[in-house]
Amino acid sequence: QVQLVESGGGLVQAGGSLRLSCAASGRTFSSYAMGWFRQAPGKEREFVAGISWSGSNLYGVDYANSAKGRFTISRDNAKNTVYLQMNSLKPEDTAVYYCAADSRRGRLRSEYAYWGQGTQVTVSS
Repeated sequence: QVQLVESGGGLVQAGGSLRLSCAASGRTFSSYAMGWFRQAPGKEREFVAGISWSGSNLYGVDYANSAKGRFTISRDNAKNTVYLQMNSLKPEDTAVYYCAADSRRGRLRSEYAYWGQGTQVTVSS
């Protein structure tokens, strides 16, 4: 079991940056794959980025096309935290951002059992 708490959201102008954090409880954080999803009003929750666990010190990462080149996912297992660095933000990035955890990395909402409560990101034009 793991509990997730996101932070770092806010209002930013287009072209700006934000770093989201997701703090996890539990002593087995390093065994979980982590993902970031987002949900804009009236839209389905969509995959943004994912990072694998650290069993072999290899952090496999995956990004949605919309995030490639602008967003970076990383994790600090010593701090039980996963990050999403978002640069060159666009108004279409406006959404509630959620972190998620499960035993294996995936792109589907259904592949993650544990979710945070979300943090709002608003990008003004």
